[in-house]
Amino acid sequence: MITDTPLWLTALVVGITILLWALARLPEYLTALLFFAAAMLLQIAPASSVFSGFASSAFWLVLSGFVLGTAIRKVGLAQRWSNWLVVPLSQSWPRMVMGTILLTWLLALVMPSNMGRIALLMPVVLALGERAGIRPGSRGSIGLALAVGFGTFQLSASILPANVPNLVLSGAAESAWHLHLQWLPWWLLHMPVVGLAKGLLLSACIIFLFRAQPQPVNQRENLAPLSASEWRLMGLLALTLLLWMTDSLHGISAAWIGLAAACLCLLPRIGFLSGDDFTHGVNIRTCIYIAGILGVAALVVDSGLGRLIANLLLSILPLHETPSFHNFVLLNALVSLLNFVLTANGVPAMVTPMAQELANASGFPLLGVIMLQVFAYATPLLPYQASPVVVAMGLGNVPAKAGLQLCVTLFVLSMLLLLPLDYGWFLLLGYGG
Repeated sequence: MITDTPLWLTALVVGITILLWALARLPEYLTALLFFAAAMLLQIAPASSVFSGFASSAFWLVLSGFVLGTAIRKVGLAQRWSNWLVVPLSQSWPRMVMGTILLTWLLALVMPSNMGRIALLMPVVLALGERAGIRPGSRGSIGLALAVGFGTFQLSASILPANVPNLVLSGAAESAWHLHLQWLPWWLLHMPVVGLAKGLLLSACIIFLFRAQPQPVNQRENLAPLSASEWRLMGLLALTLLLWMTDSLHGISAAWIGLAAACLCLLPRIGFLSGDDFTHGVNIRTCIYIAGILGVAALVVDSGLGRLIANLLLSILPLHETPSFHNFVLLNALVSLLNFVLTANGVPAMVTPMAQELANASGFPLLGVIMLQVFAYATPLLPYQASPVVVAMGLGNVPAKAGLQLCVTLFVLSMLLLLPLDYGWFLLLGYGG
């Protein structure tokens, strides 16, 4: 715990950093570098806290994802896989968008890493778009990239092991309250709204905001037989996917599995990428941005600023002692506000240990308070609050303005349309008291 630094100074640095990211007036990586410089010059935290993002598994999953995605594109697997999908998905823009979002959810059932799923899907989906006449950099291409990013992060919140914030929540619930959250009850509670309804709403937003007219493809290309490089890369990806799927058995983090696979892709002679490929394929800007986001979240927790903000918000929230939709909305608002400073990965680590206090103040059961966080942290207002969305924007060359437009639109519509549905489903399943 940091005790020798004025908390107002930490709050000032964090607040300015978040404001710069929200306004997008400076490049996101530059804001992250300014945060690092300010935090160290003002000595508001030790380097181990400020630069903790570079030591996190998320950072290395991002870097590994860029390498794997570049290899998939270079050897031709992206074009080959997209060739199989282009006929059913290219018949209309709604079908292409909804098909892409469905792919993100189906892959989440078997692959636990958000970053890994984005790395695998992004080159395939963008190649699919090009095959259907959607030019890189066009509104349609941007929409497809956002479908991969938002679908991967937001819909996977309905599946317990498929999302980092879910795992943080599960671990915090077990350590703080000895609650062992299970796959099926989680899925039954969150799938109808956070999965199905959110998927339909996301599809509608992308179809409307990023309109495109794909050219229907009725026949697949006759591609050459698989090359030796393609066979080797498929073998490596299959092994990587298998190890990702079985991480609960062997205990090796998905980040280190991804890093090992990336290293194999870069090795001379047996790999697939040269030094120039690495330089052009890895978006260092996004990697620095991710490290900055994680560093801010760690600083907020380590300094005690997060706990102070949470207690302050709790003291001013007009909660009633009987459970109601009013209380449900206010608790979701609390989580959404904390999402601004903690980001999605940090919110459940802060809120879950406070769940009993929130339950006492609102009348909801302890488990209900713990579980209602999911909707809020899976619905960010700004892209930086969800690092997988940021990674997808980097991989898909999505302008910050486009990502912000979709994020804000989806947030507003989710709160207006889906939050009441979520409350009704909570009551139906007995989580509302």
